[in-house]
Amino acid sequence: MSGSPPRRSWLSIRWRQFRNAPRPVVRAVGSSLAVALVLGAAYLAYDVALSRGAALPGGDLRFAAAVAYVVAVLVAGSFITWLVVPLPRGSGERTTRTGWSAALGLFAAIPIAYLVLVVAIQVLKPLLV
Repeated sequence: MSGSPPRRSWLSIRWRQFRNAPRPVVRAVGSSLAVALVLGAAYLAYDVALSRGAALPGGDLRFAAAVAYVVAVLVAGSFITWLVVPLPRGSGERTTRTGWSAALGLFAAIPIAYLVLVVAIQVLKPLLV
């Protein structure tokens, strides 16, 4: 016996990290993903309606709707993460929340907002139009 554990592959290490992600990170990603999916579906419905020639009040506001979508996902993802990721309590009874939880939500929401919007516009929209 050599005493050293066997070397793991890069993929094996990443898969283990994915399966054992820290709870706050899972909550931040989950809350941002839930908000992005709901708002992404609303944006997709608006975009498809305009592409099919529907006359909606205000005209073609796709750019403004996309900006509103991104801002709403960032704000809601940060706020929900702030609610569901408190600091560790230790021996106390009181739950403490700080801006760090909101920052974690913001940093999780940025790529999620982009990815959901890309999937909605590049993958789902051609299937619906």
